[in-house]
Amino acid sequence: MKPPLFWQAPPQAPGLIARLLSPLSIIWRAVDDRRWRRGAHVDPGIPVICVGNINMGGTGKTPTVIWLLEHLRDFGLEAHVVSRGYGGRAVGPLEVRPEMSVADVGDEPLLLAAFARTWVAKDRLAGVRAAKAAGAGVVILDDGMQNPSVAKAMTIMVVDAGQGFGNGRIFPAGPLRQSVEDGVARADAVLVLGEPKEQSRFADSWPQVKAAPVFRGRVAPLQTGMDWSDLRVFAFAGIGRPAKFFATLRALGANVAVDRSFADHQPLSDALLTRMEREAAEIHAQMVTTEKDAARLPARWRGKVLTLPVRLEVEDQTGLLEQVEDAISKG
Repeated sequence: MKPPLFWQAPPQAPGLIARLLSPLSIIWRAVDDRRWRRGAHVDPGIPVICVGNINMGGTGKTPTVIWLLEHLRDFGLEAHVVSRGYGGRAVGPLEVRPEMSVADVGDEPLLLAAFARTWVAKDRLAGVRAAKAAGAGVVILDDGMQNPSVAKAMTIMVVDAGQGFGNGRIFPAGPLRQSVEDGVARADAVLVLGEPKEQSRFADSWPQVKAAPVFRGRVAPLQTGMDWSDLRVFAFAGIGRPAKFFATLRALGANVAVDRSFADHQPLSDALLTRMEREAAEIHAQMVTTEKDAARLPARWRGKVLTLPVRLEVEDQTGLLEQVEDAISKG
């Protein structure tokens, strides 16, 4: 689903549609509050680090999970990931295997399974318990800020500085799952991702986040030795902000002849890919996409489409890791 334009209106001028939908947002917030207060918040017996957000759609959670996995190895702990497997039909708990399909487990779990043992579970508590039984010393709960079933040792709220919180209103009047104040209250750390200008605008627009420790970072291309200079590409992406991916390619020197945006998690059918391949051939361009989109490619297409991998860089890496380590030791 493409987000409606009024979600991105300035908070001080949300527009008529947002105002008309505000009563529904009040109901949404009340239901969320009630679920949270009545939630079990069960301690599963191992530390759970939650990586979540309050926006509808992507903000950079997956790169954050990968970053955490890479650093948790330094703590000598076996880290597993538990995801609800958005877009997949599996109920779980089910450990993700490379041969599984996106239709079964979703794209993000397939991507994360390349970095650590990953579980899909609609029941998050059952997923964490399955990971613990399989030997996990710590669990990263992917996208679980609003889930009250599991007690978290730490919650990291990830924010995309470029999109911020839109008009600042709760769904359906705006792009938020909960209010900024409620989200920050549930967070032990706020990780804001973006370039310096975006970071500055975000800090000025949303001072409420300073109620929690704030860390800054950016998602940058992984240096693989690939020379993108003057490479003519047909770029496509179905992520939270496809424009960021296209801008990254251009910054690397690629000649982006076509940039095609899709909804987050949109299936990449054989018919769609064949049509794009034909268009790319007509303009002598190489097809290229993101790591997350590549996880949704049918097997026969994986050798035809280039992938641009990205990784998270955190400014005060030591400070955030110290907070994570402290939470694990107490959890």
